[in-house]
Amino acid sequence: MLEAGFWGLAAASTLVAGALIALFVKIPRSIVALVLAFGVGALISALAFDLTEEAFSTGGTPAVAIGLAIGSMSFYVGDQLLSRRGGARRGSRMKQVSNNGLAIVLGALLDGIPESVVLGSTLLGGASLSIPFFFAVAVSNVPEALTAAVDLREEGHQPGWIIGLWVVVALVSAAAAAIGFSVLGVMGSSSWVPIIQAFAAGAILTMLVDTMIPEAFEDGGNLVGLATVLGFATAFFLNRVS
Repeated sequence: MLEAGFWGLAAASTLVAGALIALFVKIPRSIVALVLAFGVGALISALAFDLTEEAFSTGGTPAVAIGLAIGSMSFYVGDQLLSRRGGARRGSRMKQVSNNGLAIVLGALLDGIPESVVLGSTLLGGASLSIPFFFAVAVSNVPEALTAAVDLREEGHQPGWIIGLWVVVALVSAAAAAIGFSVLGVMGSSSWVPIIQAFAAGAILTMLVDTMIPEAFEDGGNLVGLATVLGFATAFFLNRVS
């Protein structure tokens, strides 16, 4: 459980790193968008070849279908609730938000919790960590926190508050990885892990199309497609050599 929590914290710590970069280094939004697109490609590869494929091989069609459906609907409903409360997830939509830190935290956790649970679940049964999925999560976290930190600073929040916000998200993600590993271990990994994997795949894929891809294209232009393919290929080959 401690190892699962450690890896969950390690992946989520790049959120803090991204916020620190945003607060102390001026990076053009076009560069941030390309990094974001690279993370999108890496996540798509990890979802396809780590999560969904593994869920299908161990749980079959029912587990994948149920997990994907519940995961995508969970993200959709959660995102709609945040929007109705005046919140936005990040990027161009976040620019319209004023002093709504709770909405931003909830939006980040909506991504981070299923990701962290899956990271923890990869260690069940003495298995080794899924390096491609860890890599994809860690890389995609950097531009997420970077763009959010820039917008929060423009809204008037102090650097200490912004860093503290992402530290809390990182700690919650670590706890989710540890608790997910513990609960799934008690319940029996054979029946629940495939559904959790498919759930995370559905939630994250919905998030990518709804928020990260439009934001990356808005700020990065036509080069976004190339950066996305590069991220996909990197994660794919990591999957094959790990």
